[in-house]
Amino acid sequence: MPSYRAQLNITGLRPGHAPEAVMGTAVASLADGHHVDANQLDVVAGVPRITVRYTVEEDGNPDMRAVASAAAMRAAVERVAVSEKLVVLRRTRGRWMTLRR
Repeated sequence: MPSYRAQLNITGLRPGHAPEAVMGTAVASLADGHHVDANQLDVVAGVPRITVRYTVEEDGNPDMRAVASAAAMRAAVERVAVSEKLVVLRRTRGRWMTLRR
């Protein structure tokens, strides 16, 4: 099964939501249809960035499904936070290759 990463910068919280809700929402969104391997929060140049690593079944077009799932994750996160710059990467021969910026 191919492994993917969805990275999303978080620029603010929507009123009434705790910071923990951002990662919880992102993981729950992807876990709905995929196996979530890991998640992490980094601060890059002063901007929080969430990364969720997940796998997609190989039948059909896994890259297309991975990108669509990442877009759905962003839409879910947008209900609790303001985001920007969704990046989707695929693990290929030991390297992370960008599918979408």
